[in-house]
Amino acid sequence: MVIYEVNLTVDADIADAYAAWLEPHIEEVLAVDGFTSADWWIVEPDGEDGTRVSWCVQYYLESRDALAAYFRDHAERLRGDGLARFGGRFEASRRVLLPRAS
Repeated sequence: MVIYEVNLTVDADIADAYAAWLEPHIEEVLAVDGFTSADWWIVEPDGEDGTRVSWCVQYYLESRDALAAYFRDHAERLRGDGLARFGGRFEASRRVLLPRAS
């Protein structure tokens, strides 16, 4: 199993519109071969002034190869949709979590 984590910070005044877009976006990502499920987390503010909202989406995949195929075949298109709609009004950072070998 691999976890692909996307951390989002969104301007508060577009948070509802972004959330309305994000929910079907997550479903579209989950339709890609190798994705098994996802969790959408609210990140508690840490002394922020309320002008931004933070979320973390963790996607679970069958394998590192499935994630590589996503990056190769789907990521640019799926990321581009959010940038076209909300460019400049959010930030995204990503990381890949792999199981620790025993």
